[in-house]
Amino acid sequence: MERAAAEAVSQVVLPGDLLTFPPNSGDRVLCGPGLRRQGCGQLSGQALVACKSGVLRQKEPSVYWVESQQKRYVPAKGEYVIGIVTTKSGDIFKVDVGGSEQASLSYLAFEGATKRNRPNVQVGDLVFAQFVVANKDMEPELVCIDSCGRSNGMGVIGPDGLLFKVSLSTARKLLSPTCDVMKNLGELYPFEVVVGMNGRIWVKARTLKHTLLVANVLESCGNMTAEQRRHVFKKLSENVP
Repeated sequence: MERAAAEAVSQVVLPGDLLTFPPNSGDRVLCGPGLRRQGCGQLSGQALVACKSGVLRQKEPSVYWVESQQKRYVPAKGEYVIGIVTTKSGDIFKVDVGGSEQASLSYLAFEGATKRNRPNVQVGDLVFAQFVVANKDMEPELVCIDSCGRSNGMGVIGPDGLLFKVSLSTARKLLSPTCDVMKNLGELYPFEVVVGMNGRIWVKARTLKHTLLVANVLESCGNMTAEQRRHVFKKLSENVP
């Protein structure tokens, strides 16, 4: 179905829906998750095609994406994820990232790693890593260093803490600069948190009780309205010792 993108914002779109823009639109349209660019052909102006079902969202001036409750993660180059090391095969670690296949992680892809100084990574460890290769024709590949060879927060995550899974849309909301959930929670319960684009979250607070409280709030915040979140934080603040 073809319709104007401006009219489809906040509406449900289905795979194959064509979103068109006025021919005289000056801003270049940027497409995010759930959309792909359409060759205009006989169409005048720009056009995007939905490749997954969900609610169309827009960020000014011209950024569009589809917000869905997808749980199966599809690796994308440059995204940061939390993976679980499943096997060690020679110089390569196999990492489960929640996708259709496991990703590979070289032992040299850690800060300071050499042939003699190998990183201490064991099967079952959690790693925070970034995709450098992610396409349908090649095996996904992860690294735990940036372009300067520094870890920059990546690497093996500590053995303590709690790992849980949320929807991909909830993970994106928590990573958004405009999301104040982390800030409000941090004022009540100091905690450490790692959020992966693959919907996995690792948290660690001072006590087990606080860790579970933080995890419950982060897991449910994606389905709450702003008013409901304010009510939850107000209730939590009244019970802080």
